[in-house]
Amino acid sequence: MGCSSLINITLPESLTTIGISAFFRCYSLTSITIPDKVTTIGGGAFAICSSLTSFSGKYASSDQRCLVMDGKLVAFAPSGLTAYTIPHGVTMIGVSAFEYCTNLTSITIPDGVTMIEDSSFFNCSKLTNITIPDGVTTIGYYAFYECRSLTNVYCKPTTPPTLGSNVYKYPVVAIHVPQASVEAYKSADGWSEYADKIVGYDF
Repeated sequence: MGCSSLINITLPESLTTIGISAFFRCYSLTSITIPDKVTTIGGGAFAICSSLTSFSGKYASSDQRCLVMDGKLVAFAPSGLTAYTIPHGVTMIGVSAFEYCTNLTSITIPDGVTMIEDSSFFNCSKLTNITIPDGVTTIGYYAFYECRSLTNVYCKPTTPPTLGSNVYKYPVVAIHVPQASVEAYKSADGWSEYADKIVGYDF
């Protein structure tokens, strides 16, 4: 954590666990191979590793940009990307998975996602809009906090997802929800905080 000059590291084949925030803020780390015996990767293990271009080994996605464990995207290699489509098959976006991906202007979340965990997109400062798929049931706290360019949120679920605290921060202009669900969103726990920004939309 915070080894800002670390460019590469070889993890031992005997390794089974990578802990919470293990490589957090390792700004110079460019790639990493996950050994086959690893069974646990903690939240934010590779958050704010802005020079990461690829993962290889166990849990690496086919494009080598993500680590996906049992459907949960736990880490992302952001270097050089301004847009990204999360791979199909992902059902959860893990804690701090895209935290401080400050060059991303666009990200596509696939329909299979049901949960967006805490701080998933914290301070994605160039992200301008986001579409929440209709299968999402939970959005964790600070999920889109400090996304300073985020002006429009398109939220497809007809039933308001469970919402953590401080999910959004201004300058969100509008939260677009299904026309028939406007009042449900405006009165739901958490969502009521943004009632003046909730508007109906025909998806």
